[in-house]
Amino acid sequence: MVQACLPSGLQLSPREHYVLCRIVRAEGDGDIAPSVRLSPGAVEAGLNALKAASTIVTDVRMVEMGISKALLRGAGVATTCAIDLPEVAERARRDGTTRSVAAIRELAPSISGSVCAIGNAPTALLALLDLIDAGEVNPALVIGMPGGICRLCGVQGRAGKAQHSIYHNSGTSRRQLCCCGNCKRPP
Repeated sequence: MVQACLPSGLQLSPREHYVLCRIVRAEGDGDIAPSVRLSPGAVEAGLNALKAASTIVTDVRMVEMGISKALLRGAGVATTCAIDLPEVAERARRDGTTRSVAAIRELAPSISGSVCAIGNAPTALLALLDLIDAGEVNPALVIGMPGGICRLCGVQGRAGKAQHSIYHNSGTSRRQLCCCGNCKRPP
């Protein structure tokens, strides 16, 4: 059924094709397929990180819970999420930011070499990209698939600059909307 949702003519390796099928299945939306971007080597970088038992950093518990612990246990891979930690709530209050941003900043020491899976908060992805741009972190792979309505124009052109990334190009679909007033996409 997922195969029928994919547009024809995609130039993907078998592994990339598998990943795209899993994304379509997880999203429950075949229309997302043309807007998913996989940087060259992204799938291999993710696989290598998992084989090396790198941590998977997530923006929210919902994403963390959607990752099969049974599969990760055999590879010695752990997940981490800081969204609900008291120190993150305090940091968010102190810095005048969201808990998603504060959580990513809190986890910065464990991000280099990790797989970062951002599936809920656009602000978490922006915070991660800021850390990458500043040279503070170097994740093995960034998976940026947040939904929602929030400053997504700030992600465009930046998510693909991570060394290896899989992300949703929100400019090509109505799945994500931007309400910043600075971009041309309708709210």
